[in-house]
Amino acid sequence: MKTMLGRALPLVALALAATLATGCGGDFPPGATTRGSGGSSSGGSSSGGSSSGGSSSTGSSSSSSGSNVQTITAGAGPTEAYFNGLFTDVTVCSPGSTNCQTVSGVLVDTGSYGLRIVSSALPASLSLSPQTSGNNPVAECADFLSGKTWGPVEVADVQLAGEKASSVPIQIINSAYANSTICGDQAELTLLQDLGVNGILGIGNFLQDCGDACAPGTTENPGLYFSCPGSSACAITTLAVDQQVQNPVALFSPDNNGVIIQLPGITSADGGAASLTGSLIFGIGTQSNNQLASSATTLALDKFGNLSTIFNGQTYDQSFLDSGSNAIFFLSSAILGSTTMPVCAAPNTDFSCPPSPVNLSAENQGANGAITSVSFAVSAAFVSGGLPVYDNVAGPFITGAGGTAPQFDWGLPFFVGRTVYAAFEGNSLAQYGYVAY
Repeated sequence: MKTMLGRALPLVALALAATLATGCGGDFPPGATTRGSGGSSSGGSSSGGSSSGGSSSTGSSSSSSGSNVQTITAGAGPTEAYFNGLFTDVTVCSPGSTNCQTVSGVLVDTGSYGLRIVSSALPASLSLSPQTSGNNPVAECADFLSGKTWGPVEVADVQLAGEKASSVPIQIINSAYANSTICGDQAELTLLQDLGVNGILGIGNFLQDCGDACAPGTTENPGLYFSCPGSSACAITTLAVDQQVQNPVALFSPDNNGVIIQLPGITSADGGAASLTGSLIFGIGTQSNNQLASSATTLALDKFGNLSTIFNGQTYDQSFLDSGSNAIFFLSSAILGSTTMPVCAAPNTDFSCPPSPVNLSAENQGANGAITSVSFAVSAAFVSGGLPVYDNVAGPFITGAGGTAPQFDWGLPFFVGRTVYAAFEGNSLAQYGYVAY
């Protein structure tokens, strides 16, 4: 899920998945901007052939073990209302206490930054500390490509597997908090709840969801944070970097420099599965179970968190890997050229339905010049198959939002059958972080 958050260089990636019933695909999280680094060399496309995967009614699993390993599941989510989503459980505690609540159905998102929990998923007995600006509570309006999240910023301890981050600023999503209309209308603000998702675990390459752009002294405040002295008096404010919504994994010790996502492949003929069980591993190179594989190609990200995708000889330099998107979003007449790729009939018009499966190839290039090829398939099998997970779903990229041009949003299908490393900014190998696979 690509956010449109105002990072100092702003577009963050995170596309919220959608149900087949509503067909709403695309990006959801906070306001950011896109990335970009160049690349030459040609990628190509070819039509025909069959896509990998299939209509299996059983789930597949691939898991690691250790105190730094969290189970993740690709599927329909906690209410069976989501399509191609990647979920996990997150435990939220009152700071410094054993008063905790484990929240299921939290979307795992490498395209946004920070933990956001729907207020209804937390009991009233769980007392969290409000983040303040001066003496006033702070709220946030996080602008994703497919909607927005609004609600107060509060401080909690966050537990994942055997890891704990203390006193982490998180967002409590509550469309009824204060004067929410300052952020958006109810349709925008309740998209997560409507899809039955209990939160977003943003574990992208940045450590906070805004950074210096929202900090005191800024001259480019994008208006994410609000000081709310009363129920109808919220106003845009600045917030110190360490008080902003934080990527909780970056506060673990010592497994705090990145994450690894491992998902099994799908072996059935049409690319579908009832579910997939995999691992979210914390840290890269900090323990024996999270070493960077020698076979992995490391692609440095640019200052916006983007890489370049080369397809049909054209470079798309604001592309990104995004586990929170439910498809590979890239299709447009500008990108496809002569390739025929019609959108699906209603209600699935956010996705593409080629007459027969199409096999394609592209290349991803990092800011460090490293380049690696990607083969992927696009199929309409999900329409008739009706399973919660497919590895061959694609759709048109949402253009115009946040000033974005057509790019490649490598969503969940990209992660299926791969081990993907996502290192945070400040890494010794890349200033703004890297991805590797």
